[in-house]
Amino acid sequence: MFEIQKKVLKGVSNDQEFFKKELIKSHAWLNSMELKQLKEWVMKEFYHLYPDTINEVFQSEYDYV
Repeated sequence: MFEIQKKVLKGVSNDQEFFKKELIKSHAWLNSMELKQLKEWVMKEFYHLYPDTINEVFQSEYDYV
């Protein structure tokens, strides 16, 4: 699932709203190890584009009910 989310995030990286939505979905789909890897990858690849969005998503808790 981690590799799929990387591809999806690359595909929507030109739209901040879609990027944020997919990053939030990652929290629901990935286990803690994959989420840590995703955070490292996102920080490296996209932090220069969306620092506020990335910080917000990784510092928030989401309810997936």
